[in-house]
Amino acid sequence: MHPSLAHVDHRPWPLPRSRWAWRQTWRELLFAHWPVPVDELRRYVPPELSIQEFDGTSWVGLVPFRMTGVMLRPLPDLPWISAFPELNVRLYVELDGKPGVWFLSLDAANPLAVWAARRFFHLPYYLARMSLRSSDGAFHYDSRRPGATLMGSYLPVSEVYAAVPGSLEHWLTERYCLYARKPDGSIWRNEVHHAQWPLQRAQAEIAENTMFDFHGLRVGGPPALLHYSERVDVVVWSAERGRKGR
Repeated sequence: MHPSLAHVDHRPWPLPRSRWAWRQTWRELLFAHWPVPVDELRRYVPPELSIQEFDGTSWVGLVPFRMTGVMLRPLPDLPWISAFPELNVRLYVELDGKPGVWFLSLDAANPLAVWAARRFFHLPYYLARMSLRSSDGAFHYDSRRPGATLMGSYLPVSEVYAAVPGSLEHWLTERYCLYARKPDGSIWRNEVHHAQWPLQRAQAEIAENTMFDFHGLRVGGPPALLHYSERVDVVVWSAERGRKGR
């Protein structure tokens, strides 16, 4: 049994009945979040999806991290293919009563991963030059491609804790599916599962961030919320068509 499946009580709905298809581990992850009015996000999201709000506003997340153990079940890890840095720009949506994530972009340093994710998951992946290194307890992140750059550092500054259900940080982080649109316009959902996020409060210094500019999204100032997580082990199911996303 995959280690993540030992922890299921926190899920907002039951596990899928089918077997999971992919496994991966997310490491040294920063959640950086900014509030954005929902009206400014509508043009980025298909009309079939509802954009969620918390206390009257929606949010955009910028999530740099490191992927390891990425592989199709039941294959073993493969050198170079199974581990690489990644960077996500994400919004918070819902379909069929299931809150999830809508990605504006996903950057990765692995060309095969970018090709596979675009081909099989229909996600907006981009190939970027990326690095993630650690020193003195901080993580230094550098991601660059034409028009979209993130340079900065971050570190945890609290003990590990679990977000309280009903809190904003729980609403932002505890999401167990992602949505994508196929070329024919249909909306599909991939279920994911992992243990509840082991969160820590974080500090970050962002030297350059043009990830939002690339999308024409007006987001200013430093992040309103910062959280760090050291590691979660994840399983991902094959996509299913959203009932209302036809």
